[in-house]
Amino acid sequence: MEKRIKKLATVASCAVLLFPTTMKAQSGTTITATADVVSNYFWRGENLGGISVQPTLGIGIGGLSVSAWGNVGVNKEDTREFDLTAAYTIKKVNIGITDYSFVPWDKTADQSQDVNYFDYSCKSAKSTHVYEANIGYNFGPVSLQWYTNIGGKDYYKKNSDKRAYSSYIEADAPFKLGGLDMKAELGITPWDGAYTIKTDKFSVVDIGLTAKKTVKITDSFSIPAYVKVAVNPEASKAYLIFGITL
Repeated sequence: MEKRIKKLATVASCAVLLFPTTMKAQSGTTITATADVVSNYFWRGENLGGISVQPTLGIGIGGLSVSAWGNVGVNKEDTREFDLTAAYTIKKVNIGITDYSFVPWDKTADQSQDVNYFDYSCKSAKSTHVYEANIGYNFGPVSLQWYTNIGGKDYYKKNSDKRAYSSYIEADAPFKLGGLDMKAELGITPWDGAYTIKTDKFSVVDIGLTAKKTVKITDSFSIPAYVKVAVNPEASKAYLIFGITL
């Protein structure tokens, strides 16, 4: 445990030096350059790695935004990832498309040597891409998002060569409690696909509660931090995650 805490502190210190905050380049244009440092890479009910740095670089003009997001873990066997997203928001509706590029590493082989980022074939062993489309609506107290894999190396249905169109539906409800910004979330998958582990049908894969707090370091410098508790009933797993944004 002490070794993990030292790793997290070292990674956070390096990230503070490397990543600035959000700035406005010109009227109506916003550039974002940030990094999250997390104790676990937890995503949609799945544990994809240990202590990780997750940088973001994005630009927004009006309701249109384009961003690049990545993940790199302290441990070699953790998933490494590079995602590109284009999104558009108009009033309470948002749509988007993401190109996920996953490079799984293991302890016995450097698998990064066996992939080709520019290979976009869904059937190629060297391709790393999964393409996802999403649509969402913000009702105010609750927001809903539907994500579906529409191409690339999506998981195929068990015992079938048909594309799974793996989908994830999320409901988020932000609120305040005890002076903290809180968020309750519920994530489900409507059918067999990338998010099912034990079953091949509709499943609840993420029930989470997040608490956020801004930690004051000096009079002019503060760090947003959060703690999240999450359970995945479908996989019979539970997680406690800590993260900071720089």
